[in-house]
Amino acid sequence: MEKIQDPTARHQAGRTSTLVSVAVNIFLTVVQLAIGLFAHSQALVADAIHSFSDLLSDAVVLVANKHSQKAPDADHQYGHLRFENAASLILGALLLSVGIGMLWTAFSRLQSPEEIPTVHTVALVVALFTLAAKEGLFRYMLRVGERVRSSMLIANAWHARSDAASSLVVALGIIANLAGFPLADPLAALIVGLMVARMGWKFFFNSFSDLMDRAVDDDTENRIRQHLLSTPGVQGIHDLKTRKLGDMIWVEVDLEMDATLTIAQGHAIAVKARAKVMANEHVLDVMTHFDPVDVKKKNGSNEPAL
Repeated sequence: MEKIQDPTARHQAGRTSTLVSVAVNIFLTVVQLAIGLFAHSQALVADAIHSFSDLLSDAVVLVANKHSQKAPDADHQYGHLRFENAASLILGALLLSVGIGMLWTAFSRLQSPEEIPTVHTVALVVALFTLAAKEGLFRYMLRVGERVRSSMLIANAWHARSDAASSLVVALGIIANLAGFPLADPLAALIVGLMVARMGWKFFFNSFSDLMDRAVDDDTENRIRQHLLSTPGVQGIHDLKTRKLGDMIWVEVDLEMDATLTIAQGHAIAVKARAKVMANEHVLDVMTHFDPVDVKKKNGSNEPAL
């Protein structure tokens, strides 16, 4: 699958996929809530609330997708890419709060099992339809998110997958309720709440870590290291540091070069090393520092250094 690197194309792809999600979630929220209340299904109502939370998260994504593309200015000299990290943080907090609220409601309902009514069969039809719609939305949004390399869009896609999983649980709860187990419906709502809260915590924690300048994973760092070391003229590297800026990576490194090189020669090698990393990784910039080394001494030669 071809990756989209152009910022304008990434922005447009993110906006289009999010608008599709908005349309789907508006429709599902209305249908689930109406049928859930009519069919006396707490689980379906909980799923409707989950779909409504998707609408709110889609709004956050649209705003962040717009602002993260702004060019650097006097107050934000590194650009606005961390709008995406902040958006993922808000998505996580939203999911976490919605999940806790659903847990509270379901738990309260379980305290009075005698008041739990039998669910109408139409609720099962809606739950199965919602399951199919959410799974389809997840696959579409994940494909777009991976194509444009956007953690924010991927997070929103997994939000849709959590809805698909919750719709499956809701459908099973409704089936059990119709089979004569009235507690199954609020238990399904309780499970949905746990799933939502867990997903929210995961997104919140990961986004918070990125905002605290978390380094890239070991595999990515090793690839960056190899790109640098394989550049002709680079004798070694040290103090390699990375941090996330939205979906981009900021790299700082000290390059070891032959001490006898001129400033112009050293600069040319550093430019090649920087270009090699940026051509192969999702890197915003590579800040380099030239550290002179005695090549003959480093290679174990007995000849005197010039």
